[in-house]
Amino acid sequence: MKENKENTGRLGVIVAHYGVAVDVLFADDNSRTMVRVKRNSGHVVGDNVEVEAEILTRLERTSELARMDARGGIHIVGANLDILCIVVTCEPIPSPGFIDRAIVAARASGHTPVLVLNKSDLACFKDYEKAVRPLYNDSVEIFSISAETNDNLEELKQFFSKGHRGIFVGSTGVGKSSILNKFLPEINLATGEISESKKRGRHTTTVSTLHILEDGGELVDSPGFNDFGLVDTSVAELAYYFPGFEAATETPCKFRDCKHRNEPGCSVMDALAAGNINRDRYKTYLQILEEVEAIDLQPRYRERRSRRKKN
Repeated sequence: MKENKENTGRLGVIVAHYGVAVDVLFADDNSRTMVRVKRNSGHVVGDNVEVEAEILTRLERTSELARMDARGGIHIVGANLDILCIVVTCEPIPSPGFIDRAIVAARASGHTPVLVLNKSDLACFKDYEKAVRPLYNDSVEIFSISAETNDNLEELKQFFSKGHRGIFVGSTGVGKSSILNKFLPEINLATGEISESKKRGRHTTTVSTLHILEDGGELVDSPGFNDFGLVDTSVAELAYYFPGFEAATETPCKFRDCKHRNEPGCSVMDALAAGNINRDRYKTYLQILEEVEAIDLQPRYRERRSRRKKN
């Protein structure tokens, strides 16, 4: 590429990633340019960068959110965010434990999780909302909306207008791009239909993109994914941040490293015995606990967590 001297030493933020190139939005005049990068360079949407002579240098991140896929691959979801916006709906329904893993990952990395129940216009929505809200009402802020009918969209807009930078995550087909299209009609993101046979969404968003909202705040639209493995979350963080355990853990367990499994003096076990914690929720916790413990046994993941703690 020819050298663009206008970009010398300019500061900006990555607003789209195409694999071998990124779009950078410059802070001084809101102009954009595409800069080539090496594939698997580690740059992600939300990264603050300096561009000089077509060379891109990533600046230190204030936050980073990572997930593990079903094959053990590590993916950085976004950088320099403060909100993780978990979008779910009754069709397609999220994979078991997806919401819980996302909430724990957000809390452990210093992000605020928010739950968005989309497609309130669907016939299946009321039953789904009735089942989901009681599980998370005391854990996160919840918005029930419809991108199709605009139901309660203004409330979500007002939330982001407070200066938040968040990312939409969720399975393909939950309506992340549809919501953004209503927020910013001029961007006209591609949207897809739900497969009737599998009740799964068809892949529409292919790259993560950051958008500045008209009323304030910023939102990242990401490709859909069904798994949220807790690659950067320790056993202690899972035990502390699992949604639904908040009231119980206000009273500290007897042991600081309590896993809420069978330790004496465990506040969570006491709450479970008293009926204050749903047994199905507890089973989900135990399943995720086993996953996190298994990850800890693998050297490359254990070393990654160790490096992050030092930083």
